[in-house]
Amino acid sequence: MTASEILNRYIQFFEKRGHVRIENSSLVPLNDPTTLFTSSGMQPLVPFLLGEQHPQGLRLVNAQNCFRAQDIDEIGDNRHTTFFRMLGNWSLGDPASPGDTASLGGYFKKEQISWFFEFLTSKTEGLGLDPSKLYVTVFSGFDGIEEDKESLEIWKNLFEEKGINSENRIFKYGVEKNWWSRSGTPDKMPIGEPGGPDSEVFYDFGEDLGSHEIYEKTVERVEPCHVNCDCGRYMEIGNSVFMQYIKRDSGFEKLPKQNVDFGGGLERLVAATENKQDVFETSLFYPIIESIVSNTKKEYKNNAREMRIVLDHFLGSIFISSNNVKPSNKEQGYLLRRLIRRGLDNFYLLSGSDISPILETIVNQYKETDPILVEKFEEIKNTILEEESTYQKALSGGKKMIEREIAKISDEVTVGDELMGVTQISADVAFKAITSFGLGPTQLKSLGYIFDDQELAQKIKEHQELSRKGAAQKFAGGLADHSELTVKGHTATHLMHQALRDVLGNSVHQTGSNITEERVRFDFAFDRKVTDEEIQKVTDIVNSKIKNDLPVHFEIMPLQKARDLGAIGLFNDKYAEEVKIYFVGDYSVEFCGGPHVEKTSHIKSFAILKEEGVARGVRRIYVKVT
Repeated sequence: MTASEILNRYIQFFEKRGHVRIENSSLVPLNDPTTLFTSSGMQPLVPFLLGEQHPQGLRLVNAQNCFRAQDIDEIGDNRHTTFFRMLGNWSLGDPASPGDTASLGGYFKKEQISWFFEFLTSKTEGLGLDPSKLYVTVFSGFDGIEEDKESLEIWKNLFEEKGINSENRIFKYGVEKNWWSRSGTPDKMPIGEPGGPDSEVFYDFGEDLGSHEIYEKTVERVEPCHVNCDCGRYMEIGNSVFMQYIKRDSGFEKLPKQNVDFGGGLERLVAATENKQDVFETSLFYPIIESIVSNTKKEYKNNAREMRIVLDHFLGSIFISSNNVKPSNKEQGYLLRRLIRRGLDNFYLLSGSDISPILETIVNQYKETDPILVEKFEEIKNTILEEESTYQKALSGGKKMIEREIAKISDEVTVGDELMGVTQISADVAFKAITSFGLGPTQLKSLGYIFDDQELAQKIKEHQELSRKGAAQKFAGGLADHSELTVKGHTATHLMHQALRDVLGNSVHQTGSNITEERVRFDFAFDRKVTDEEIQKVTDIVNSKIKNDLPVHFEIMPLQKARDLGAIGLFNDKYAEEVKIYFVGDYSVEFCGGPHVEKTSHIKSFAILKEEGVARGVRRIYVKVT
């Protein structure tokens, strides 16, 4: 069964059960520079999981293209990929009556677990997997939050109905493995944050690990082997999150509306249906591996890690490039540059000479589900080949920079020592080359430099942790959280957006925002500095609308009606046929998912702190709201 067939079966399975297929959101989130990439199917749905009404109903299903930058360092094993497809289905509260699976209302654990098990095992509607190959995990409880006995009993009954003994098949884990919230474990969750237990499904490839010998490193198996063992026997293929709690001052309470959020990696489901423990040996990926083998004249078995990195990094590069991202030293462009260069490093290690045939094979594998790759192939290929040329210049520039650093402190033994044809440099100099020229440890060594690997790894780790902390708040579509002040700031941006258009003209449009309790950051398209007089006019307009106590409400309507009303939005972007429009009195009409205050008088004050340019044709305003 091909990846495309599995995707279509999944969508059809849940459509038959009352779900509406929603659009695959852009891999680079539209009109929101506060998050670099869409990293899960639920990311675009966070406002709706937190209570906002989705225009397409309570039961949703889709296949979402995702990219996870934090997985880059994991690439090279048998299962991790930076780019992947997440199959997802959701229930957004309002559970149906017990047993009423025909209702178009929401549903919870019984329906979700039973349906997913049916999809995995059904030969007519699903994947036809052997149920004896499936193992599951459930939440064991934590500090006043009860064990998920309901999920455990549902799984137990499902296995027994198939004549399978559930003993040693259902594993219990705590909050580190089987709990989900945006903030992580319960102790890290702020007051008002929702979360809940999850239940994961694993596929068992058996004790004979097959491709285990081509791992980069051997992992000692812990006996008895369990689903979260690193030996490679088991692979997670799906995770159902049950968002049923909210954190209060006194502890955790049940949410009045409980949600289901399911995610399953398409690539791993392909591996399970083909019983391929190495995802890169599946029908989806192996034609690409064969292209790399043909180009490099190397065997996969002896060069698995390098070939997996080449495949993964150029697959991710192709999809990111198709979203009009160009290599640079910032944000999405930096990740694209890093992917291309790390992919080239490994390609060169394999003695590869021309990356073009590999790019063509990748696009050929995805042309059915993503025809845009075919349409934009020449542009994508030119982006990657131009970066390859730039990279060659960067290698030369990095070498010159290091030589200058050596010359500055040539009297220090730790920098500039000649050791058998190589030059020893400090970890600080090596890190500067990495951050300034996009090089990596492998390239520095290929240029003839050695350094303290552990010290450099620590500096890179600290840099990555800072980046991840910055990314952690980038999960709410521009909102760092849903606190009272942040929600006020969100509504204030709608007023300011319209006020800027009133003062500067209707060509002004928002290009991004980041809203926290401390401040609002608002980016908009405009080709000159905004004068002090114009800033004051905008401020006066917003404060007058606040004082007028305008009501705030939303309506769900057809896309064309929203356009006819003059709703502010990016009409080149993809919208569903039914859209959510927020009205602030009769002053502001804008596409938005929410949340907002009920009346503008809930905002006590609005002040513009600073205005500056951040890129050609883009200005940024900082605002304080109370």
